[in-house]
Parts: sequence; C-alpha cells; structure tokens
Amino acid sequence: MKRKSTSFLLCFLSLFFFFGCKKESALEKAYREKILLVGNSNEPKGLDPQLVSGVLEMNIIRSLFEGLCLEHPSQDRTSVPGVAYKWESLENGRIWIFYLHPNAKWSDGTPLVAEDFVFSYHRILSPNFGAVYSEMLYPLKNAKEYNKNEIGWILFGNQSSFNLSPEIIEKINFDGKDSEQKSFNKKGLKNLNLEELQLLEKNPQLFDWNEEISPKLSKSILKELIQYRKKGSPDLWEKAKVGVEALDKHTLKFTLRGPTAYLPELTKHLSWFPVPKHIILKYGKIDTPFTDWTKEGNHISNGPFKLKKWRFNHFIKVEKNPHYWDKNRVSLKGIKFYPISNSYTEARMFHDELLHLTYGLPPALIKWAKTNHLNELKQENYLGTRFVRFNTKVNPLNNPKVRKALALALDKKIYIESILKGGQNPAYSLVPPMQGYQPNGNLFFDPKEAKRLLREAGYPNGKNFPKLTFLTTDRETAKREAETIQEMWKKHLGISIRIEQKEWTSFLESQYQANYEISSGGWIGDYIDPTTFLELWTKTNGNNCTNWSNQKYEELLSKAQQTKNTKKRFSFLNQAEKILSEEVPIAPLYWYATNYLIHSDVKNWHPLLLKTQPYKFFSLERNSSKTK
Repeated sequence: MKRKSTSFLLCFLSLFFFFGCKKESALEKAYREKILLVGNSNEPKGLDPQLVSGVLEMNIIRSLFEGLCLEHPSQDRTSVPGVAYKWESLENGRIWIFYLHPNAKWSDGTPLVAEDFVFSYHRILSPNFGAVYSEMLYPLKNAKEYNKNEIGWILFGNQSSFNLSPEIIEKINFDGKDSEQKSFNKKGLKNLNLEELQLLEKNPQLFDWNEEISPKLSKSILKELIQYRKKGSPDLWEKAKVGVEALDKHTLKFTLRGPTAYLPELTKHLSWFPVPKHIILKYGKIDTPFTDWTKEGNHISNGPFKLKKWRFNHFIKVEKNPHYWDKNRVSLKGIKFYPISNSYTEARMFHDELLHLTYGLPPALIKWAKTNHLNELKQENYLGTRFVRFNTKVNPLNNPKVRKALALALDKKIYIESILKGGQNPAYSLVPPMQGYQPNGNLFFDPKEAKRLLREAGYPNGKNFPKLTFLTTDRETAKREAETIQEMWKKHLGISIRIEQKEWTSFLESQYQANYEISSGGWIGDYIDPTTFLELWTKTNGNNCTNWSNQKYEELLSKAQQTKNTKKRFSFLNQAEKILSEEVPIAPLYWYATNYLIHSDVKNWHPLLLKTQPYKFFSLERNSSKTK
C-alpha cells in the first residue's frame, strides 16, 4: 500500500509540474542568465578582424575585440577610452601618442602591450596577407609603400645610402609598363628574380634605363636588388619604417603621412584592432591568412567578451571576458548571435520572444511592427549608401556613357516607395550628407538624358545591347529589388538583364574576384568622414571591385590627406566626388535608414549613425509592463 501511494503521489506531482508550470520563454531564460540574443543575418565569413569586411562579421568582432578608442554609447564623433586611457596629437596632427591601460590583457590572461599593436599593423599590411581593409591603415607613414611592396621606394628612396626622390624612382621603372617592348621593362625591376637580375647585370642592354639614370646608379641598384634576392627576398618591414612604434610597453606612437584629425575615429574600426601575436604565430606565420587561431578553443581576444561556442549555421556565443580591463563595467554575461538569413523568420522570432534584437526588418513588415511593436520599432538614419556596382572591364560597361545611362534610368523615389518603405532618401551621389560636407553629385533620375547617352553609345532604344547579368544575394528581398531595377532599365532604356542570386559568401567572393557584370552593392561608413566612401574607389583598394580607377581622382584624395584646413580639405573631396559622378563606376540608389526591432528589456542602447553601439554598456532589465 505504501509503495502504491508513493507512486501515485509522484505521478500526480509530475503531471502538476507538466501542466501547471508555464514553460520559461527564451527571453525569460536570457534575462535570468543575462544573455543578449541577437539576430545577425548570415553565417560570418570568419572572426579574424583583419580578414573580414562585412557588417555581420563586425557585429560579432566588436564584442570580442577593442581598439585604442571606443565609441561613445550615445554620441556620434565622440571617443571614449578603449585599450588606451588617453591620447594626444603633436605637430599639427602628424604625430599621435596613445597611452595603454597597464592592466590591459588578452582573454587568456597574457598582458596586452604596445608591441601587440605594432605586430598587428605589420600583419594587416603584409603584402602577402591579402587584407581587404589594409588601406584603412594608409594614414600611417609608409604604410601604403610597404603594403604594395614598393621595393623601389623602400630600398632606394627610404634609405640614407640612396635617398632617391620619388620622381627619380618613377623613372627607373620598378613596377613594369605594359607598353614597353623589352620583356624586362614590361616586367619591372622589382618583379625580376635572381637569375634575371644577374643576367641583366651582365647584359645592361636588356633593359632601357631612363637617360637621367647614370650607369653608376643603375649598377648600384642592380647590385642592391641582387643582394636582396640572394637573401631570399626578406620582409621589408624594418626598412619601410612604417609609422608605428612602441615607445615602451604601454606607449604607442604613430607618425602619419599627413594631418589626420579624425585618427581616434579610425582606431575604433576593426582593421585597427590588435590581434594576439602569441596565438597567431602558434598556428602560422605573420602573413598566413585563415589559420586555425580563430576556431573555438583557440580564439583569443581583448574585448569585453570572448568566444565560447561556434555552432555553424546555428549560433555563435560569446561570454564575459574575466581579463578585460574594464570588466566591472560589463553587465551582460554573454551574447548569442544567430545567423538568420530570412528577415521574416527573424521578425517572427522577435514576436515569439526568442530575440532581443533583429538585424533588420523587411519593408513589408514595417506596418505590422507599428501595430504590434511600436515602442520596440527603431527607424534611424544610417551612414551608408546602397548602389549598383559595374564591372568597368566588361563590354559595354567599359563605356562611361553606358554606365551613366544606366544610373540615370533608375527612379529612386519609386524604388524606395514601392520596395523599401523605411525612411530612406534617394541618393544622387555616393557620399551621404554629413556635418560640414555636402555631396557633389548629379545622378538624379533623368530617363530622357539616359536614352540620349545610350543612343550616343551606339544602342538606340537598347537595340543590340548585350544581355548582361545582375548579381545579387539570396536574401528574400534581394530578388524583388533586382527585379525592380530590371523593370526600370527595360521600361526607360529598352534593355534586358538576367538576375543571378548567390549565398552571401559566394556573392562576396564573386565581387572580390570581379567575376560579375553588374551587381548589387552598398557601403556603410567605417567612420564619420567623406573619405570612408571616397577612398573605396582607389586603384588598389580591396573593396573597389569595379576595375575602375582615375589618377586625377586619387591625386585629389592625396591633396585632401595633406590638408589640415577642413574647408579646403572638403573642397578637394568634393572635386574628387564630381569625377566619380561623371565616370559612374557605381550608380547610387539611396542613402540608408535602418529599421529594426529591439526589446524593451535592453537598456543603454542609443541610436548612432554607424550602428556600432558598444556592447559593454548594455544591460538587461525587466519592464513592469509588456510592450505591445
């Protein structure tokens, strides 16, 4: 009897808890555990801050790493201490000194020192490393020359034993010239191997030296290059004298190529973050990309959180870093990032209390959100531009008239009203309006002028225009956007295009390899200054992907870099942007606005133009009333 009573009681209690206790929701559990749940669009390409360039990767990396300066939690263009507790500029902004927190550490407890930054900048600038964002460090003196492996300047212009001027170095022909008949001239001196250099030393007639280069100087140059090759073509970092130096363990000095008042803004970008030398060299050489150091169990970082779990196509979880210098300021115990590619699914998960924060919100659900989540819907300005990217080596896109015709045939107002519906503004230039700078572009909707240009290019009413392919992503809204562009070009120009969709990683790879004809594109500013948009289109920028470049354009950007006066500097940038609008390697569509949902439990989240809110200031606090 007693055993039967006990069994009955246990069964009754089990049924009571099964039916009588409400199951804890994901957000309730997250609140109890202090874990922020974030929708993050897609699976990240990686977690190496020096090898990625996408916003979704940056969202994760900003939780794991920290630069010298950090975003202010609520004020744009305001920097607060990151790894550096203070900084100062000297010589009109050409010299900067950063003082590091003495207690700064990596997440494994190893002290973080100034030399770690020197190593990190050496790594991202290494010519063989292939960092897409290496140009972000070009404000450092000689950074570009080292990154582009400009042996002529490094060995002969930057060394006291030669000290040749840039003009003389240009005349020597280190890089090679396509128009030259002699094979060695076509190749360029810096690209000759040891055997070729020794052959040239014996037969000087194999290379056409500029008449201003004396025989004595040419022999000295060849001798130096031969010695360099005999040594195995060693790394030229020390000889390049790139403008970064560890004065001591906790003091870092930057020497810049020109006045750069916005340098603290640059240091907030992931390309300026430190990476752990002691871990990276454990898994490869300094210039070996994509090694195992970023895998779960190996990954070491210096930010408020560290990598806990990475479940491919499921989630990435980070946890509070106990060695972070400001750990007492960090309220959250962790963050889970979910790669939810379908924004409708993401919105449903938010509605079902499975997420605190969405990556975005599809246009079709903005009205729904205003009804169901009005207090949690955020619609804010976002410093970015959406555009159509042209591969300018593809016929007929190699004709600026064709590119401009395509740009002028885009009715951006209709595009926004029919598809986006999220507060975006039509873009007539690449650079969005920002404090102190007014864009200089004229790419307004003008179908009449578009037809005229296409006719002049040899395609009246689209006749004989080849059927090009428009590449876009596999997100659910991407095809509709591409179809709208397809319809506009058909209606206003009489041309037809095909649409091809690829998943995110393949899409990016196609752009980086210029394996496309026309593609969707966009750029979110890395810092609040016109140069974050304009420097994209230089010849060597890894994010250019259009095969377009313009010498005058780059000269204007260079003049701006050397100018301290803001008004004059912006004038040079305006002139450069005008060239971009005339040549049209990209066709601006709209200036971004961001639409997303954030749960009322998340505190200390404030709107920022770059949407780079620092996670260390967030907290989770329950509201007494539920938001509808």
